[in-house]
Amino acid sequence: MLSLAEAIERLRSPYAPEDFSPLTGEPILLVALDSDAGAPDAEAIAAAVAGLTALPCPTVALEMEVSRSTAAPLRDHFDVVVRSQEELEPILAATRRTPLAAMALVQLLRQGAGLDIHQGLIAESLVYSTLQSGPEFGEWLSARTTAPAREPSPEPPVLLRRSGARLELTLNRPEKRNAFSAKMRDSLVEGLRAAICDSSITEVILRGSGPDFCSGGDLDEFGTLPDPATAHAIRSTRNPGRLLAHCADRLRAELQGACVGAGIELAAFARQVTASQDAFFQLPEVAMGLVPGAGGTVSIPRRIGRQRTAYLALSGLRFDAATAHHWGLIDEIRA
Repeated sequence: MLSLAEAIERLRSPYAPEDFSPLTGEPILLVALDSDAGAPDAEAIAAAVAGLTALPCPTVALEMEVSRSTAAPLRDHFDVVVRSQEELEPILAATRRTPLAAMALVQLLRQGAGLDIHQGLIAESLVYSTLQSGPEFGEWLSARTTAPAREPSPEPPVLLRRSGARLELTLNRPEKRNAFSAKMRDSLVEGLRAAICDSSITEVILRGSGPDFCSGGDLDEFGTLPDPATAHAIRSTRNPGRLLAHCADRLRAELQGACVGAGIELAAFARQVTASQDAFFQLPEVAMGLVPGAGGTVSIPRRIGRQRTAYLALSGLRFDAATAHHWGLIDEIRA
């Protein structure tokens, strides 16, 4: 871990992208924002900001005493800010385990801060597609034990119910904890298109049947598309995140149980998100050698900011409804 002065000096060097890279150097930049250090001048801050933006690795600041830190002007330019060694450990573990995915995640979040929703979704899909052909996802896929095939459910994967001006969309694979499959995606897209085309629908409710809202992408379908380029074309053509954002002002998501991966990425587009007390949230994709691919790098930062999004995705930790409410990821905890 570097001191602030050491980090500023290293970031000035033209060799910094080589020194802090998953290919040729350290896969992470760690900086202690020492409250007793002298305040950097404006020129040093500008150089450090430029360096932080360009590094091909996650940049993490350890800041114990927020109120006293003389490095406050730099704080917002790190990818993650942690307050303790305990918070730091899962970030270190992720960058050691899947350094390419960790790098891609923070680069995507940096760029996404300047993009609109549509542009952000395209950028996310391109990064996700690139990682699908990478070695880390390949290693995760080859190590995964495939569950025995089940008979497909005769029930529709999404239930649509119209009641006056309200349209209710219910994810309906409770036997698989509402894992988000291609068929569920297509059905959700059709329901959202109906809501967008019909101006008499003034309220859209998104729910999940059974004890869980959505346990994330259906792992049985991971790696089954013919190639990453086709996968990107599908996401560009039929993206529920874009449609959810289009009708966000009249959309409410009601969550419970598992809200993992796509289960929170999609819901976060809604104007109002409520959750039961047993709801829990997790972004596990980086550990698979991927990044969130259902719109999470667009929807979640708009609710909780880039740094907290990076922390959730890099750490892969599960967090509860109280934390989600405190951060603003959800708007209300239902009794």
